[in-house]
Amino acid sequence: MDLRLTSTPATAAERAAVDGLLGPPPLADGRVASGGHRARARRQQLLPALQALQDRVGWVSPAGLAYVCERLTVPPAEAYGVASFYALLATGPRPATVVHVCDDIVCRVGGAGARCEALRTRVGPGLDEAAPAGNGPPADGARVPAAAGWVPSPCLGRCEQGSAALVQRATADGPALRSLGPAPLEAVLHVLAGGEPLAPAPAMSAPQAARSPRDPGLRLLRRVGLVDPASLDDYRAHGGLEPLRRAIALGPRGVLRELEASRLVGRGGAAFPTAAKWRAVAENPVQPHLVVGNADESEPGTFKDRVLLEADPFAVVEALTVMGVVCGARQGYCYIRGEYPEAEARLRHAVTVARQRGLLGPSLLGSAYAFDLEVRRGAGAYIAGEETALFRSIEGGRAEPRNKPPFPSDAGLFGHPTAVNNIETLLCVLEVLRIGGPAFAAIGTGESTGTRLFCVSGAVERPGVFEFAFGVTLGQVLAAAGGIRSGRRLRAVLLGGAAGSFVGPEALHVELTFEGVRTAGATLGSGVVLALDDTVDAVDCVRRIARFFRDESCGQCVPCRVGTVRQEEALARLAAARPLGSTAAELDRLRDLAESMRDASICGLGQTAAVAVQSALRMGLLPAASERPR
Repeated sequence: MDLRLTSTPATAAERAAVDGLLGPPPLADGRVASGGHRARARRQQLLPALQALQDRVGWVSPAGLAYVCERLTVPPAEAYGVASFYALLATGPRPATVVHVCDDIVCRVGGAGARCEALRTRVGPGLDEAAPAGNGPPADGARVPAAAGWVPSPCLGRCEQGSAALVQRATADGPALRSLGPAPLEAVLHVLAGGEPLAPAPAMSAPQAARSPRDPGLRLLRRVGLVDPASLDDYRAHGGLEPLRRAIALGPRGVLRELEASRLVGRGGAAFPTAAKWRAVAENPVQPHLVVGNADESEPGTFKDRVLLEADPFAVVEALTVMGVVCGARQGYCYIRGEYPEAEARLRHAVTVARQRGLLGPSLLGSAYAFDLEVRRGAGAYIAGEETALFRSIEGGRAEPRNKPPFPSDAGLFGHPTAVNNIETLLCVLEVLRIGGPAFAAIGTGESTGTRLFCVSGAVERPGVFEFAFGVTLGQVLAAAGGIRSGRRLRAVLLGGAAGSFVGPEALHVELTFEGVRTAGATLGSGVVLALDDTVDAVDCVRRIARFFRDESCGQCVPCRVGTVRQEEALARLAAARPLGSTAAELDRLRDLAESMRDASICGLGQTAAVAVQSALRMGLLPAASERPR
């Protein structure tokens, strides 16, 4: 794409897409008034404006980009840097319909590799793939219209469905993104041939919630499948808004005391004490304060926040409102990953209804507290789940992490003191207010209090989100999911997602607590429990993890940008039994890369990109690992 402002004017559809978001141009003759502090203050609208172009016309053209740059007074090179960063934005012409077909680790257990190969045979290579040399056109009758195409995709967050796809369609009205899952080959071909996406079969993503009578141990999931996610009255009838009323009655200091008594820590992987994070923002004298809900769960194998957003969206709104009250923030944001269109729609509806009913705005439930919430959609970037990268994305930049310090509690979103938590953590806060901090601390173990959501997927009979008090063993979680499918033998379990660790069957007795998995040399991470049976190609799984981190590295720091590429190359050589030098030397090289990325990368992506690979080598999941790293 030419980074100069093109002389070709934007089309009527492109102008309508941008003006529909930003409002009409300031001048009556249609010219755009550039410059000024007011325009520059709207830089945060850059990503939504680019998404509006993508949704309406199917790609971000040079003329469309130029029009956005004029409206927002953004340099073309900077705007192009943002447009080219995200997987769900195209900077070159694309078909009106694009199907993103997941081929990540969980869906590969369900046969995604064979599904993608079948698409290459029936349809042709993916839009971002080169056609294999010597391959002829698809067989007669199998050709797909030029108006549609497909691309292999990283995890789409529907891991419990065994296979997943996302339909992205340029449209002047209606949703531009729709999930397609489960997504067998026939369903994908139907869309590529011009058909409407078939409605997915109803699936209970939280199998425990389907029990009757309702499991009394459910806390975060107790309303899933029971309430109408579109009805505030139904939510209120099932205990909704009582935690917010209690938070207003207690005041910020009272809520912080309850959180300290609960010993609640974050559920995103870092396990930072929630009370300490919120107190740091609440007591910061610099104003204004902001709060952010991080719903950009892109860790392969993770889908718990999606289930909460789709099934209990008013709880998410309430939890963020409590966060705003405690942290002294009048404005909050919820950043939801772009691959979650249904969850986004339900959350936006909940925000709208809450605002209409006076639960957001200048007076919360008639109190002196004021708070409002804005929903922002991501555009396909794993790294945006890192808190400072998420801030940059909202601000209108590339989702690249910042060095810390300063920490978000001092200089976060827009440079203001900011508290940020993921959705599971926020709903735990509601439970703390519902039953009290000491009662919450009595659940689980000494270091790990409360309940935890586990995303169980892979080679199990009943994949889904499961809720247990901390202290449940890995074997008990797998048993609740029906055990290993078809009576096969368990080979390994990936705990914590692509950034987690492999453990073997000998770890079934390990308690899934922060301290328990630490002694086993693993991590809970985002709650992923991916089971691999003896039919799964473990070598392929490990190499896919390495490719995931290579593709998702933002490229900002050398250790991660280069290290993830070299790691994947070394694994390819080992898998092909063609190491550079001896196998022992290749394993040493992998270990050195792991140490360099861990110690010198800016953020958690590079710091954990080799964790799963190193654990796989220690377990002997790669044939060459008979000479194990020291």
